Amino acid sequence: MKEKQNNNTDKLLLIDDDPNLILLVKDYLEFNGYHVLTASQGREALNLLERDVPDLIICDVMMPEMDGYSFVEEIRQNPLWNQVPVIFLSAKAQTKDKIRGLNTGADVYLVKPFEPEELVAQVKSTLSYSRRLMGSSASRGDMGARIQVPKSVELTPTETKVVSLVSQGLSNREISIELGVSQRTVESHVSNMLNKTGLHNRTELSRWAIQSQLV
Repeated sequence: MKEKQNNNTDKLLLIDDDPNLILLVKDYLEFNGYHVLTASQGREALNLLERDVPDLIICDVMMPEMDGYSFVEEIRQNPLWNQVPVIFLSAKAQTKDKIRGLNTGADVYLVKPFEPEELVAQVKSTLSYSRRLMGSSASRGDMGARIQVPKSVELTPTETKVVSLVSQGLSNREISIELGVSQRTVESHVSNMLNKTGLHNRTELSRWAIQSQLV
């Protein structure tokens, strides 16, 4: 299959224990300009994530060793990966299965068999939505631009704990409960970190913490 000539640089991770589906879906996604990494099950995918974080994950639900539910639950607990959007693929079409998949942390639940064009449309839509949430509707290069702060910035141990929880998407109230302090104390720590770094909001603070491996 001849690959389309375009400037798409999005990297996808495709996880499925069916080698035939992997081959067909990978070829179609690459034909549409995506760079595709593959894994046959959840544990293998976690090892790949340690080396290379994709822009989006496409994951089968029913797999040996680690199923899709367990895989997504694990990545949602890791601040380095928890913002990567996930599309579930599953032969289970009942409403309760879809609800479980979405409640687990998937962004889209796509029922097998599906049309390749529908998967590509979901990939495009999910990536676009993810970027809007990150405060940018521009290109991947803009979204992934490194947050710059003064090199002299140093966080206290408590501030490091707070920014780690911020990067996991917790609210100030949830952080106060987690650390056993008042919400006003958490707000003070966040404000101090914004002043130190010169950043403008919690989203920038979270991205800086993840990029600097402070979490």
